[in-house]
Amino acid sequence: MVDKSVTKVDAEFSPKGEMGQKYLASGVKLSLRLWENERPGEMKPATSRDYETAGYVIQGRAQLHLEGQTILLEPGSSWIVPSGAKHAYQILESFTAVEATCPPAEVKGRDPQ
Repeated sequence: MVDKSVTKVDAEFSPKGEMGQKYLASGVKLSLRLWENERPGEMKPATSRDYETAGYVIQGRAQLHLEGQTILLEPGSSWIVPSGAKHAYQILESFTAVEATCPPAEVKGRDPQ
């Protein structure tokens, strides 16, 4: 049986994760999350996750440090962080971005809750 349900999530009422992300719509294989008005500061600790992430910058600027590369993220930029890749972010200007994770980041303890 194929799931044909539609999910609508209003970001204003979305649950927040421990890292400040808002969890948006989520399916079995993919989920969305919103990083909203992240403040500039020191580089966040490097990590690796067991999911792939695709992101898109809405506003602000950040640096993505990914496996020895440094990528500037600014409005209109999109990026991919492969599953298992060591990476860190440094927010340079108040930053808002949407990310898709596959499989969903918020299930099975993939993200701190």
